[in-house]
Amino acid sequence: MENTQNQTDIYSLSIMTDRNRALAATVYRPKDEVKTAVMIAPATGIKRQFYHNFATYLAASGFGVLTFDNEGIGESINSDLSKCDASLISWGRHDMPAVLDALQDEFPDATYHLIGHSAGGQLIGLMPNYQAIASVFNVACSSGQIKNMDMPYKLKAMGFMDAFIPLTNLTFGYTPADKIGMGEPLPRGVARQWREWCNGSGYIKTAFGKSIHTHFYDEINMPALWLGFSDDEIANSKNIDDMIRVFSKMPVEKRFFEPEEFGLNSIGHMRYFSSKTNAKAPQLWQMAVDWLAKQQ
Repeated sequence: MENTQNQTDIYSLSIMTDRNRALAATVYRPKDEVKTAVMIAPATGIKRQFYHNFATYLAASGFGVLTFDNEGIGESINSDLSKCDASLISWGRHDMPAVLDALQDEFPDATYHLIGHSAGGQLIGLMPNYQAIASVFNVACSSGQIKNMDMPYKLKAMGFMDAFIPLTNLTFGYTPADKIGMGEPLPRGVARQWREWCNGSGYIKTAFGKSIHTHFYDEINMPALWLGFSDDEIANSKNIDDMIRVFSKMPVEKRFFEPEEFGLNSIGHMRYFSSKTNAKAPQLWQMAVDWLAKQQ
């Protein structure tokens, strides 16, 4: 299928969370009736524009799509970043539920699905309205447990988590992750929890009974497909399994690939969503289309 923007209405949306924070979002509306609608939940510190080509592809395949910037990221920065009190917990408990509500408002006669990239898939268990989600398609979603990473990347991760984050949070009141190629600048609460959770087993599980007393990880049971790639130094196979175990009732199909299977040199943690990757290996994006079509 030729995927062109003129098949799709694309427009901006402002979504208000129950924290009274406005999130910047983009709606991709196919010309025909929408029976399946998707929210794309982003990785930590990644702006919604990163998913534009992928979202356009899905919309051209007949799916309604909504992308968004989490609080404190991109166009959802509502104040000086050093004063932003967003956290990974607030992203999962407040931002993502508000986006799911907006998806239902935009496409009232559809079924609703979540495509999660890294943190976007990790935080589903904090969503009080998770039952509206019919299926999950996760890419590069794992616990990010540093202990399971290989050298030399493990040293890089330790330096970022255990030195760069606390030092810059103390100095600037936020983490300028963009300075070292780790996405957008991060609110200090996001960066602090990211560090704490990646230093333990089960990512968010390390916060259960501490900063998290209510969650739904042991209730979620919608079908899910998790994709991983052998050259992803963060979401390696051990860390994907570590995260899947937190979703104790989720029926997961895990697919783990070598980039060479698709004639690619690398996919890693980010390149699944690249239009260049899709041009060389269209079957990767087609996996998402096939999964969503199967859930109808």
